[in-house]
Amino acid sequence: MNEENFEDNKNKLVDGKSTSLDMCKEYLGKKVKIVIDQPYGTFYKNAFYEYNYGYIPDTLAPDGDELDAYFIGPQIPLETAEGICIAIIHRLDDDDDKLILTPNGENMTDEEIDKAVNFREKFFKHIIIR
Repeated sequence: MNEENFEDNKNKLVDGKSTSLDMCKEYLGKKVKIVIDQPYGTFYKNAFYEYNYGYIPDTLAPDGDELDAYFIGPQIPLETAEGICIAIIHRLDDDDDKLILTPNGENMTDEEIDKAVNFREKFFKHIIIR
């Protein structure tokens, strides 16, 4: 299998089950520290990052990388962030779910979350899990 095919298939659901969703649920309501690898203002994979995006160090998600998270906080480039996980972006067509963090657990409606992450998640069918 060449690298392109691997990239296309590595996040596929197995028997319709999402391992990353189970992993993400463990973080709901908890304080989480992330390393930002796509800071606010970055243009990456056809998207301008309107919020900081990163990963939880020392985790291993089903895609072989660390577990990913959006930090819906100040719209300035950050290197690290800490916040409360208020929701999960659950992708329906692949096993690569994302945490939604806010600095102090600020409540957001599903519509507000969808709008905040639309810059990237518009490419994926998803629902929001609480």
